[in-house]
This record gives sequence, C-alpha cells and structure tokens, in this order.
Amino acid sequence: MINSLSTELLAGGVLLLFMLCGIIWWLLSRRHKKPNSFEDMEGHEFEFFCADLLRKRGFVDVEVTKSSGDYGIDILAEKDGVTYAIQCKRYTTPVGVKAIQEAYAGRDYYDRMVGAVMTNQYFTSPAVEAARKLKILLWDGGYLEEMMEEE
Repeated sequence: MINSLSTELLAGGVLLLFMLCGIIWWLLSRRHKKPNSFEDMEGHEFEFFCADLLRKRGFVDVEVTKSSGDYGIDILAEKDGVTYAIQCKRYTTPVGVKAIQEAYAGRDYYDRMVGAVMTNQYFTSPAVEAARKLKILLWDGGYLEEMMEEE
C-alpha cells in the first residue's frame, strides 16, 4: 500500500513538473512576440499603433492623416508646445532616403516645427545622412521597442 501510494505521488509530481515546464515555455515564447508585433500589422494599422504610442508618451492633438493625399505625413502631433509631422514606415527592410524626403516636404506642407520618420526597422546610411542634413528625427525599431517597454 505504501509502495503504491509513493508510486502515485511520484507520477503526480512528474506530471505536475511537466505541466509547469509547459506553462513556463509558453510564457517565455510569448514574451518574444509582443501582442503588437509589427510584422503582423498592415501599414495603416501601424500608423494607428504609432499614434497610440505617442499619446501614451505625452503627445497631444495626435491625428492620423487620411491614407491618400497626406503629402507623406501619417501623423500630426504636438508635445510641450512643439508640433510634429511624422511619416510611419512598417517595412521588412531598412528605410531609405525617400521616407526622409517625404517627412521633410510634409513638415513644411503642414507647417510643423519638427519632421520625423517612425519605423519598425532601421535606416540606411544615406537616409541617416539625409535626415541629419534636413533636420529630420529618426525613430527606428529599437527606439519604438524602448517606448513600448516604458509603458
């Protein structure tokens, strides 16, 4: 009877251990894929995601522009009295110079103080150089991740 009881307890303990390992594995695997995974978003969905992220970071008057005829700007916003014109790019490759040019032109079109490009990726070297010369802020995927972690 004691031998049978200890065998049942051992089997129950092993089963519990397997269940706990499964739960831990599941939690760890979900940690690597955020619920707002950029890869799963369409372009316009990414724009709304970025707008929400900016609101949570203290930006006000955050407005997603219409999807066509937006003059290269996807989000208009303000923070601490500074107005922003923001181009969003959800890409699978690094962002090039064209996005910087769009933010530059859109900043002037919307009469905003600051132009920015916000992306889930990174920027090519020519894009970084153009942004430096045209005074356009670059918010890359790493910066977006930091913004999300601070929430």
